[in-house]
Amino acid sequence: MYLELTEQKYYNVHMGAARFALDLSDGSERGEYVDQDYILAKLSRPHRAINLMYCYYPLDESWPSRARDAHEGQDIEFQWDYPYDDYFPYMGGLEGNRKSEPFTCMKDIRKHGQDVILTMTIDPRISDEQIKAIANDLKDFGRLQLRINHEATGDWFAFTKRADYQEIADFFIRARKLIKEIAPHIDVIICIGGIEDPEPKRGFPLCTDKSPMLMEDIFTEAVKAADIWSVDKYMALHWGWPFDIADSSTQQYKRCDVKRVYELTKLSYQRFSKLSGEEKPMYMSEFNADGDVVGPYEQIDMMKEFFALREADEDWLTGITFYQFRDRGRLGLEIEDPNNKNIGIEQPILKEYKKLLNSPLCLPKLEKTDDSGLNLRWGGSEDATGVEVTLELEKLPTFLELYFEDELADTNLMIKCNERWFYKGVGTTFVDLMPVYFDNPDSGKISEDDKRSLTLTFFAPPKDGVNVDDGHKDWRTNYYTTLPSLPKLRIEYEPILPWNDTLEDFVNY
Repeated sequence: MYLELTEQKYYNVHMGAARFALDLSDGSERGEYVDQDYILAKLSRPHRAINLMYCYYPLDESWPSRARDAHEGQDIEFQWDYPYDDYFPYMGGLEGNRKSEPFTCMKDIRKHGQDVILTMTIDPRISDEQIKAIANDLKDFGRLQLRINHEATGDWFAFTKRADYQEIADFFIRARKLIKEIAPHIDVIICIGGIEDPEPKRGFPLCTDKSPMLMEDIFTEAVKAADIWSVDKYMALHWGWPFDIADSSTQQYKRCDVKRVYELTKLSYQRFSKLSGEEKPMYMSEFNADGDVVGPYEQIDMMKEFFALREADEDWLTGITFYQFRDRGRLGLEIEDPNNKNIGIEQPILKEYKKLLNSPLCLPKLEKTDDSGLNLRWGGSEDATGVEVTLELEKLPTFLELYFEDELADTNLMIKCNERWFYKGVGTTFVDLMPVYFDNPDSGKISEDDKRSLTLTFFAPPKDGVNVDDGHKDWRTNYYTTLPSLPKLRIEYEPILPWNDTLEDFVNY
């Protein structure tokens, strides 16, 4: 049986922000980028945003080779001992290649209904023209967030060895100003230490709400200038990876009290607010408990404890970025197979993370609007207009499929079927919706008289991953699509039998 969904009653819905944003980091010095089709299939819904980790040191002679390749054979005893940071090289900039990374990944992320957080470590000596070139690279990627020179009060990244901390703070302010001149819709994130307790062995008192943040005299103006504040907090971390093993014989790892991590993050937010005289969004831009230190099960317990604290508290913390999807160590939802970098070994934390991602705390708000039409708008994962259809099924279907014909095949769509999301790329003509039932094996236990509600919601992110000038004044931040129709829905409640036989005829054949 086929249903023309355009002939059914449909209405428009608005997708807004969740109470709490759960974002995901994808690829770094510790793992490769994993495409969004795979992640969506694993986790069943898109994230608000995906974070990418890149570096930009164009003044170095060996640039743009990756540090580990350019300096292979060099005596390296720590991950950040290379002349520049061992992230993926940012291939844009002056005379750059926008068909390379990170642009291919950014397009993949946005086509799949997610915003981009781009983390970049940058040589503070680059010119104004080079900063402006970055802004021109990024200006067509909608409401992108750019995190510049994160963990800036630390001493491990290459930019901290090429400039003093005042120069790093001044560079942040300069870079943000130049980026805003070209792309005012890009939000720039500052990531510093904030309020940090001293090492316990030194015997100093713990920080309070009256304590200054790290290097407060240097970074106050940068905090004021930033659009978004953030800190990186790991409840456990093996920073000696991959050059040693975290055990009783090594000292390059730590574990922290979960409640204290939460408290310090909140104290940092309060201090940033006091220094700035205003409130701004606050992130934990890198967050996890390293399985190298606490093992796979306590890793889950620590994450759940943190989320329980957040859910019970007021809404001061806007979101966290879980670091990361697939990792060569134990900081991932998957571990990269050491035999094949394209294979991930699922960790126990993935199932618990999926529950959190699909919890009421982290789900975006969907509300009906007064409109009813096929004109869709994509402002981003926290501001989009889609179209929704609700049907009543007779019972659990055996086949549930969408077909996209003619012009509709040329669309790029994110489709929410009940609580599970599906992607339809340009040129795709068929989407199997049956996985919506696979996560719940008890869903088929309904009587013949029961009805089953089925809600389909369609959103249209940019088909090529970038915004285009379509004549709308707000095209930099909004992408518009008019659907020619809605797809056909095929529903079958029984397996398909040969010819027109009944099941009894078939058995006796």
